[in-house]
Amino acid sequence: MSAMEDTVAKFMSIGLSEVKAKETLKNESLSKTLFETIAEAEKYTKKDIPKPMGNLLYHTASKVKTQIKHRIPLLIEYITTSKLDSELKLSAALDYLLSHPADPLDVAKFEASSGVGVVITPEEIEKVVEEVIAKNKEELLQNRYQFNMGKMIGEAREKLKFADGKSVKNEVDVQVLDLLGPKTAKDKEKPKANKGKEQAKPKQIPMINGESHSKDELIQPFGAKTIAELMKTKVNFHKPGENYKTDGYVITENTMNLLKEHLQITGGQVRTRFPPEPNGILHIGHAKAININFGYAQAHGGICFLRYDDTNPEKEEERFFKGIQDAVEWLGYKPYKITHSSDYFQELYKFAKELIRKDMAYVCHQKHEDLKGFNSPPSPWRNRPVEESLQLFEDMRKGKLAEGEATLRMKVTLEEGKQDPVAYRIKFVAHHRTGKTWCIYPTYDFTHCLCDSLEHITHSLCTKEFQSRRSSYYWLCNALDIYCPVQWEYGRLNMNYTVVSKRKIAKLISEGIVRDWDDPRLFTLTALRRRGYPAEAINNFCAQMGLTGAQISVDPQMLEACVRDVLNTTAPRTMAVLEPLKVTIVNFPHTSCIQIEVPNFPADPSKGSHMVTFGKVIYIEESDYREIPEKGYRRLTLEQPVGLRYTGYVILFQKAIKDSTGRVTEIEVTCKKVLDLEKPKAFIHWVSEPLACEVRLYERLFNHKLPEDPNEVPGGFVSDCNKDSLKVVPDALIDASVKSAKIYDKFQFERLGFFSVDTDSTPQKLIFNRTVTLKEDAGKN
Repeated sequence: MSAMEDTVAKFMSIGLSEVKAKETLKNESLSKTLFETIAEAEKYTKKDIPKPMGNLLYHTASKVKTQIKHRIPLLIEYITTSKLDSELKLSAALDYLLSHPADPLDVAKFEASSGVGVVITPEEIEKVVEEVIAKNKEELLQNRYQFNMGKMIGEAREKLKFADGKSVKNEVDVQVLDLLGPKTAKDKEKPKANKGKEQAKPKQIPMINGESHSKDELIQPFGAKTIAELMKTKVNFHKPGENYKTDGYVITENTMNLLKEHLQITGGQVRTRFPPEPNGILHIGHAKAININFGYAQAHGGICFLRYDDTNPEKEEERFFKGIQDAVEWLGYKPYKITHSSDYFQELYKFAKELIRKDMAYVCHQKHEDLKGFNSPPSPWRNRPVEESLQLFEDMRKGKLAEGEATLRMKVTLEEGKQDPVAYRIKFVAHHRTGKTWCIYPTYDFTHCLCDSLEHITHSLCTKEFQSRRSSYYWLCNALDIYCPVQWEYGRLNMNYTVVSKRKIAKLISEGIVRDWDDPRLFTLTALRRRGYPAEAINNFCAQMGLTGAQISVDPQMLEACVRDVLNTTAPRTMAVLEPLKVTIVNFPHTSCIQIEVPNFPADPSKGSHMVTFGKVIYIEESDYREIPEKGYRRLTLEQPVGLRYTGYVILFQKAIKDSTGRVTEIEVTCKKVLDLEKPKAFIHWVSEPLACEVRLYERLFNHKLPEDPNEVPGGFVSDCNKDSLKVVPDALIDASVKSAKIYDKFQFERLGFFSVDTDSTPQKLIFNRTVTLKEDAGKN
């Protein structure tokens, strides 16, 4: 018999079916834990393990958290001696141990919380069920068997914490039957569904924290309408101070004391942080991170720090600091406090020296090239004396060693296999905040978790690629014996048909393909704002994406749909003509121009109105007139009248005026009240005594979904650019009611789309960017 067959047989010996045993074997971690659990149990039983006991052993192996695995022998002892004789008691025991991970264990409190020695007699069950039925008797008699029996079972089990669930249900059934008698034909009818009643919401599922992908360890994959809803109802992070209950959290002898101090400092408040590196412009992926960090804190009455990770002075620019803060505030969030990693350089330096003293860090002279990748050669300086490393580190700080001559490395291996990550490196570069005080700068691996600890962050929320840093995060905090926050990872948000890399956007700018970082064809947050995307729409989009451990790639249409939803109720209507055709109404019924009141939102007149000029000369779109119409054309023709929106008039063709090339430059029409004729087939927009403006129409910048994929675009992302991604209409006309519009003001140009006032606008001429069309283009997949 093979080792695998031996293990399957071992699992089946405690009552698992062959299928279940083989399925368990596929999970290496669970299989190992269960095998060791059975071996430990056999020391007590000295004989075959009965199935009920086997079920409890399996429950132990599958449900025990990493931080209390050392308690498995204790649990086995209680199971094999029948002190824990039900899943209810075992689950209570696991909960107690997880809440009290540190030694010494208070055995009396453990046994009381776990129901050890508690025996629920049939008489006790009968008495409690009688009380519950008496409490619900009136409603029970009224609704009979349509009454929710589960409610009474739940109430009874609350009073009988360790009672067998089946016994409680049976007693409820017996006493209900005694009270109501057998079911009648009417009792057996299915209750009619209540109209308007909300559908049952999918069960909430907590977020990923590690490699496990079991149902009870996954974030709710369904999104929400708003960030507040997502964070309040569909994300299940740990409570402040309960860090030790999360998977993979490392518990030391001092953990509980540090958590107690932490709670005294924070008052149990949720604390998050958004920690961008100020070396570039934020993009749509960062919008998700902003919403998660600020949104989670806001939804739970907490605070969020904006902390600049300014540990690479040669790459940081002042405009990036300002741009990041502007983006956060534009999305509607106010940082509790703006901090910088550099605020803590002195504390970080002291931490580094302490790590060396504990022989957990050393000064290394390997070159940068030797440290690249995951299979770099071991450092020959790893075991150098502590005092020697301390002196060399001091020499590094004083500038006695050249750049690249030495680094400080930590004695830890990351999940991804990289050994001894660098904690400090030498850089003879002045820092924008600390000047020339330092010539050594800490790395992300060293800085991030320590700053989180110093700011008493409760939830360190980051994207999935930082999962490989979690072990060093916990290791470093615990090595220094300081408060250790919890790191949670979520999947990145990627957008198709774009690039967000700083280097690649710079390439697009240098090639003249886009104008700058805020070119509205890009997906930087400055570009989206300039194009007219409302912050609320971006936030709602992030909420609808939900929060999962999986990397998400979506098409721009999903974001555009959120933009339309917001603008449809916030962007007032106006009329603009992009390709003007002059129209003279020869029988205009007034001696001069008149003013017409037009609602800002036709579907909701309560949102106000504006006045529009209507005169003898108006302008319509060239496409709204056809000398020779195609089949199905519904606008103005030689034989077909068309209505003018809001005027109550239709116009009828009389004469076309053409230039030397035969192009129609003006038409003459007559007008009649709509009531005097049959209702026209269409109403068109128009302008009279308009303002001249410029309109910029945008399409996708890239032709392919993945412009950076060499398999999809062999010539590189620059070769994939859509040459028609920008069309400028220099001589558009717009109703004069918008003359006071300010930069970023948004409008719906009737029948044309949603538009926003561009930053290039001047008092002499407004410039509008088309934000999105009124509906998704049919040609887009």
